Amino acid sequence: MAPTAAYDEIADWYEHDFLPTTGEGDPIGIRRQLTELLGPGRGLCLEVGCGTGVHAAQVGGLGWTPVGVDLSGGMLAYAKERLPIARADATRLPVLSASVPAAVAMMVHTDMPDYPAVLREVGRVLRPGGVFVHVGVHPAFCGGFADRSDPEAVIIRPGYLDGRWTKNSWTDKGVRNRVGASHFPLPVLLRAVLDAGLTLTDFAEGGAPSPTTFSFRAVKP
Repeated sequence: MAPTAAYDEIADWYEHDFLPTTGEGDPIGIRRQLTELLGPGRGLCLEVGCGTGVHAAQVGGLGWTPVGVDLSGGMLAYAKERLPIARADATRLPVLSASVPAAVAMMVHTDMPDYPAVLREVGRVLRPGGVFVHVGVHPAFCGGFADRSDPEAVIIRPGYLDGRWTKNSWTDKGVRNRVGASHFPLPVLLRAVLDAGLTLTDFAEGGAPSPTTFSFRAVKP
């Protein structure tokens, strides 16, 4: 059975209503972490799960040539104005093995039920010495088990170790209550990177007072 593109149903809302509410600046450190971990470079940078392509300008500003892959035709209808795209399942990337010098996954790993398989594909398409940057919601502080309704604290309830998909969310104004999320505890996430044949080289967190995002840099030996 072909995977379902959950974002098709909310693509217009995401582009016109959700993205404008993110405001100016970088409150949870997404752009900062991408800049620090990816850094300047040349050649193709494959964005896995590019969505509407909102990160393409930043990647291009670092000197890379951004290209994107996503499952959702609705999201890609907006992305095509921002970068070259292909519609594909991230567990079966339409990219030659050992062909790209860099890849990124920006706030998408919870949208991918088999993220370990996605990481294996990233390991396949990266050339030796290639860099992969993951910027995602923090496994320990975001999920169906985390109530972030109080801006001064995060309440953690049972569920962190379950590693399950859920639509539970502390807010009805975000993405998760619409498309759901797959949760990967921190050890599961990092072990999947190693199983993909990648070497972890750096880490970062963003957001306050408790981290909202967790990011890492990995290199293909």
